[in-house]
Amino acid sequence: MSSLDGLRVLIVEDEALVSMLLEAMLEDLGCVVVGPAGRLAEAVVLMDEGMDGIDVALLDVNVAGEQVFPVAETLKAAGKPFAFSTGYGEAGVDDGWRGAMSLQKPYTFDDVRRVLETLAATR
Repeated sequence: MSSLDGLRVLIVEDEALVSMLLEAMLEDLGCVVVGPAGRLAEAVVLMDEGMDGIDVALLDVNVAGEQVFPVAETLKAAGKPFAFSTGYGEAGVDDGWRGAMSLQKPYTFDDVRRVLETLAATR
């Protein structure tokens, strides 16, 4: 049994292949996938339907041409830990979010596991 078993992870990712890969990784880690949301509006609906059903979140910074920061703000206000996912490193994150946890694309299974373990420990 892993420390991640049953962890409910919201995925906000607009690239279908990346999303499917991430879902498979999370399932292999014993996590429960919430979503995925391929658009910000979908993420808002998932959060409105039940923030209690979300433990942590992995947020692509650029989702179908929109910045994910309003979703991050909502999660932060609800006390839900999250990590940004970006291929641009810290340069892809607005100044107000610098220093937030991030997952650098392309990422590996071990990268995802490490980030989730850190997020799970802070909830």
